[in-house]
Amino acid sequence: MLEIKTAKTRRGKRELEKRAPKLVESGKKTLILHGTKTSAVLNAVLAQIFHLKKDNAVKFSRKNENVKPFEAGGETSLEFFSLKTDCSIFLYGSHSKKRPDNLVLGRTYDHHIYDLVEVGVENFKPMESFSYDKKLAPKEGSKPFIVFIGEGFEAVEELKHLKEVLLELLRGEVVENLNLAGVDRAYVCAALSPNRVLFTHCALRLKKSGTVVPRMELVEVGPSMDFVIRRHRPPNEGLRKEAMKTSREKPKKKEKNVKRDELKGKIGSIYIPDQKVGETALPYNAKGVKRERREAKRKNDNDENAPKRKKEDA
Repeated sequence: MLEIKTAKTRRGKRELEKRAPKLVESGKKTLILHGTKTSAVLNAVLAQIFHLKKDNAVKFSRKNENVKPFEAGGETSLEFFSLKTDCSIFLYGSHSKKRPDNLVLGRTYDHHIYDLVEVGVENFKPMESFSYDKKLAPKEGSKPFIVFIGEGFEAVEELKHLKEVLLELLRGEVVENLNLAGVDRAYVCAALSPNRVLFTHCALRLKKSGTVVPRMELVEVGPSMDFVIRRHRPPNEGLRKEAMKTSREKPKKKEKNVKRDELKGKIGSIYIPDQKVGETALPYNAKGVKRERREAKRKNDNDENAPKRKKEDA
């Protein structure tokens, strides 16, 4: 029998609530880890990808001998790390004579391996090799534009799969509205061939265009590299359908001071503070006061003259 552990503190309960399934999921965290052997190029690639996703990523610095994607039994430790860190996307770097500078990108569903894409890194250029105005450097945590150039992303199965994984990796939390002035970076992915993709990171420079929408210029700030697709393992159809399920019911916002009755229907209660009439400031209208005085004086004069007229008539 498996022992089910429950949270004993309020902090533990809050952590479990964060990890629980939601109708609208928050941004996905990324796990970055090394294999048994890595190269200097691959170490730099993993470090700079962690820098780009620093606000929503976890990086392991030790070597992991038991992690071996695409092999039977080599995914158990990876699934355990995914559960422990609550990460649903991972990057695994390794280096060998058969597959030099190897990078595995993958996703998990319910902390089990969902799909895998293996690429080789070539023509890597770090951020330090680019010269540009440092004022244009993208801010940490800003939302990016993601551009995919080439018909291969719609026609070639391997490139379509890589596009899905890169979108999950780079876009961060999904939002409905976006302020154009706050967008300062763009990821550009260009399909050079059916198995090669150019990946680069650019800063956005906004300039006047004579219209409401500004003109944008791309300034390459790095890193830049080529991804050569080697192996990929898409999810099976049953697992895909289960992972793509969504609830028809949208989360309802809590309505304060509102209750429902079977006969009267929807009833709202309004809070009215105590009305202090004595302290209420009244408007001072001197003209109205003078007019009232004149009318009162005229009425008094009429009342005084009325008996005299009766005597004269008599």
